[in-house]
Amino acid sequence: MQAVGVAEALGLSPEIKRVTPPAPHRWMAPWGPAAANESVAPPWPDIVIASGRQSIPYARKIKKASGGKTFVTILQNPKVSPSQFDLVWAPEHDQLTGPNVMSTLTAPNRITPETLVNAARELSERYASLPENKIAVVLGGPNKVYEFSSEDMRALARSLKALADREKIGLMVTTSRRTSAEATAVLRAELRAVPHDIYDALTDAPEDNPYPGLLGLADAVIVTCDSHNMVGEATVTGKPVYVVELEGGSAKFRRFLDALYVNNVARQFDGLLETWSYAPLNATQEIAAAIAAAFSRKPKSD
Repeated sequence: MQAVGVAEALGLSPEIKRVTPPAPHRWMAPWGPAAANESVAPPWPDIVIASGRQSIPYARKIKKASGGKTFVTILQNPKVSPSQFDLVWAPEHDQLTGPNVMSTLTAPNRITPETLVNAARELSERYASLPENKIAVVLGGPNKVYEFSSEDMRALARSLKALADREKIGLMVTTSRRTSAEATAVLRAELRAVPHDIYDALTDAPEDNPYPGLLGLADAVIVTCDSHNMVGEATVTGKPVYVVELEGGSAKFRRFLDALYVNNVARQFDGLLETWSYAPLNATQEIAAAIAAAFSRKPKSD
């Protein structure tokens, strides 16, 4: 949750409100008025961090109802004028500009260096049977712009198997809710002869999810390109990040991936392993710092 991650980076314990307005308000968001919602009521907070199209009318309502006293930050492109809010963050690939707009290459998240260390410690027993050198493999699935068929999975799994054989490494794999059961079955069959562990997001218990612990334990991360968040979270580690490019894509994804490559943060996965270093990306801290600075400059009323 991006908003929660930013709030935590500010040292706050946020009060979380999820809004699901009925029709026709949900159709009119983010441009229309906010539907009645008993949970969105005074006393108005000092800071609101909103994310998602449906949250925009409520953020605008709070800004107005508080007489401008509430500092309102929007995460992601609000699709309305940023001038309606105090601060707007959008990823660089959105190419959103404005005097109160800030952008970072990756998105905010809840992963911190401390999270990685602690989660890795908790998961060390789970992966104790794997070789000392381990690679995290983070897999997504098809979406509106990318394809990821069972045959695509077979080709990737064979590359992973060859890598594990050649480098004598263990594979710590996690799938996502978008990874099909058929594709996961193909993955299991192809990797059966090499040291591996697979967390299946469709069948395994959510509380057993090893992510982000496997990011903390891994020597490098291999991640499919279909999720801006998954790729971005891998770069928090400061470890080599290999991106598996899938069929499809969009101009926004292309700008995002190319920026990672140009800045030597990530490289396209070609079945080989290399070692390089970069400063870990931490958009969450950058955004939190920008909010704190802007909030401190905001005139205080009695």
